[in-house]
Amino acid sequence: MHTQVGIVGGGPSGLLLARLLALDGIDSIVLERRTPEYLRSRVRAGLLEQGTVDLLTAAGLGERLARERLIHTGVELAFEGRRFRIDLEGLSGKVVTIYGQAEIQKDLMAAHEAAGTNVVYEAEEVTLHGLTNDKPRLRYHKGGGIREITCDFIAGCDGFHGVSRQAIPQDVIRIYERVYPFGWLGILSDTPPVSHELIYANHERGFALCTMRSTTRSRYYLQVAADEDVADWSDDRFWSELKRRIPRDAADVLETGPSIEKSVAPLRSFVAEPLRHGRLFLAGDAAHIVPPTGAKGLNLAVADVRYLAQALGAYFKSGRADLLDAYSDTCLARVWKAQRFSWWMTNLTHRFPEASAFERRAQSAELAYIAGSKAAQTTLAENYVGLPLV
Repeated sequence: MHTQVGIVGGGPSGLLLARLLALDGIDSIVLERRTPEYLRSRVRAGLLEQGTVDLLTAAGLGERLARERLIHTGVELAFEGRRFRIDLEGLSGKVVTIYGQAEIQKDLMAAHEAAGTNVVYEAEEVTLHGLTNDKPRLRYHKGGGIREITCDFIAGCDGFHGVSRQAIPQDVIRIYERVYPFGWLGILSDTPPVSHELIYANHERGFALCTMRSTTRSRYYLQVAADEDVADWSDDRFWSELKRRIPRDAADVLETGPSIEKSVAPLRSFVAEPLRHGRLFLAGDAAHIVPPTGAKGLNLAVADVRYLAQALGAYFKSGRADLLDAYSDTCLARVWKAQRFSWWMTNLTHRFPEASAFERRAQSAELAYIAGSKAAQTTLAENYVGLPLV
C-alpha cells in the first residue's frame, strides 16, 4: 500500500493534518493505536487562540464550535487575597475561546468518517523505516498480521510518548527539558464555573486555577507534589483546599459537586530539535511540551500542522521544497516564544519548594507590578491570546 503522507497518531494534530491535506487533494493514511471510544473520552485542555479557531473553521470544523464555544475577553490573576482582571481584548484586540479538546477530537473524527478518510484505529506496534530514503515506510500490526505502507513523507503526530521521535537517531536530535517539582491535580465536575473567566491564583499553599468547559461544567486545578497520589484526594478534600487558595469572594460562591474525572498531571517544558529528519516531520507533543499554565499546548500543535500542511501542499502542487526545508526553523521560532511565556507564567503563579524568601518577595512584587502597569498587562495579553502566525 502507498500513500503520499503517512500520519502516525490520530489525535487532534494527526486528524487535523489529514483533514487539511485532503482539502488540498493530498492523500494520507492515519495510524492510531487507541480505539475511537478512548479518543473521544480523553479529558484535555480547551483554551483556543483565535488563530486556532480560524484554522478549524477554514477546515470545515467550525459549525458546532461557533455554536457552543465560550468567548473570553479577559483573564484574572489573584494574589494576596486580591484579584485583578487583564483585559485581553482591550489590550491586544483579540479574544480566546473555551471549547474542549475532546470536542475538537469528536468534530475531526466525524468529519473523517463522513469523508471516508483512511484512519486505522488499534494499529499496534507501529515502526518507522527508511526515513532518509525517498520512500520511507510504516509497519504495523493489525488483525493478527503485519502490514506496511510506503509513503512520500511521514508526519509524527503521536505525542510525547509516541514512536516517531524515538525513530530519530540520538546523535541527530537535541533535547531541551525542564521538569517542574510539582504537578496539577485536576477535577472535572458538572457544576457552574465560579467565574465567567479564568482565575489564576498564587497562594502561599500553592497555585490554583479556576476554569471551565461550558456554563455547566467546571475544571479546577491545584498545585500538588509531583509524586502526589490522586487516591489520597477525596472530593471533599479537593474542594476544601481549593477554597483556601482562591480569593474569599470566589470561595464564597463556589458550587461543589461530585467529580466526574480526577487526575494528576506532571509539568514539564520540553523541546526536541530539529523537527525534521529526512522525510519525517514531527508536530505537536511529539516535538514539544509546555506546562499548561500558558494554555499553549494544543495551539502550538495546530500551528505546526498549519505550517506542515502548507509545506506539503507546495511540494505536491509545484515541486517546491523550500517550505519543507524551512519547516523546523519556522515552527521552532514560535515554539520557543510559547515556551518562554509558559515558563514565565509558571514561575509567576506557582510556589516553588526550593524558592528562598527573597524569591518569594520578588514574585509578589512582580504580580503587583503587573497589576499596576498597562505595559506589563499588554505583554501578558499579547502572549496569552497568541502571537501572530507567520
